[in-house]
Amino acid sequence: MSRILTYREALREGLDEELAHDPNVVLFGEEVAQYNGAYKVTEGLWKKWGSKRVFDTPISEAGFIGMGIGASMLGVRPVMELMFWSFHSVAFDQLVNNAACVRYMSGGLCNCPIVIRGPANGGTNVGATHSHIPEALFAAFPGLKVCAPATPADAKGLIKSAIRDNDPVYVMENTLLYGTTGEVPDPALGDHLVPLGQAEIKRQGTDLSLIAHGRSVIHCLAAADTLQQEHGINCEVLDLRSIRPLDVEAILATVRKTNRAVLVDESKPFGGVSAMVGMLIQEHAFDSLDAPIQRVCSIDAPAIYSPHIEPEQLPNPRRIVEKVLSLG
Repeated sequence: MSRILTYREALREGLDEELAHDPNVVLFGEEVAQYNGAYKVTEGLWKKWGSKRVFDTPISEAGFIGMGIGASMLGVRPVMELMFWSFHSVAFDQLVNNAACVRYMSGGLCNCPIVIRGPANGGTNVGATHSHIPEALFAAFPGLKVCAPATPADAKGLIKSAIRDNDPVYVMENTLLYGTTGEVPDPALGDHLVPLGQAEIKRQGTDLSLIAHGRSVIHCLAAADTLQQEHGINCEVLDLRSIRPLDVEAILATVRKTNRAVLVDESKPFGGVSAMVGMLIQEHAFDSLDAPIQRVCSIDAPAIYSPHIEPEQLPNPRRIVEKVLSLG
């Protein structure tokens, strides 16, 4: 049995359940408590759980993320919201030099069970400094885990798994998905957990694999419908869900099934997630390819402010359809 929830509601339900599940879980960040969150993801949680479990912080990402890392080493499980993941740069030392390394450098004596979540996307016309998409950046650091849910069910399942994980997990959300809806399992059926590192086929197909994560999965599903209806091309859509750990076996399995791959990735093409996925396919499934691997990424420039132009800078169903048809 399931219910229809928005992506925002599914995240909130997951956070609420984990606050109930473990008294060591705390939520904090800018405006997450009394103001119900900049994106209303945490709406009502401060009123329900009080200021010891849900609290606002000053506008200092370096300060509150550093505090969360220190608290996690003493047994707390902090969930910290960045109003934009674009603000990661002011806390970069804490995010990658402290959180990523403490378990290794302590010989496993100190865990760092933190979750940092918030929007990591373009497409909202807020300018280049608020539109970074840093999944690939953080996935490059051993010790960190990164996920990017595309659906309400995955948003809930991944946030719950992230909170229970003993490593730092960075959850990359998309503001343009917060209002989207989908089926989410009823809590009465038990915990809905989506394992980190497990991709999912969102659409079965035989002719070509579309491999994506985050909002790009939604674009791939729309493009697959167009390709089926107008061109008779039956595309499979693989949702990575986790960027690190990456489900390599699922990637190779879909490519070996369809023999063609188009990788769709909202990050920039240079060193992006799709670059890594493409190299894995090249290394381990080259003999299965009947055509070159193709990519649809954001156009390689700072995010465009114009609401008329920015959608064309990002992956969209039209660009995906055109790329697939270019394979011949």
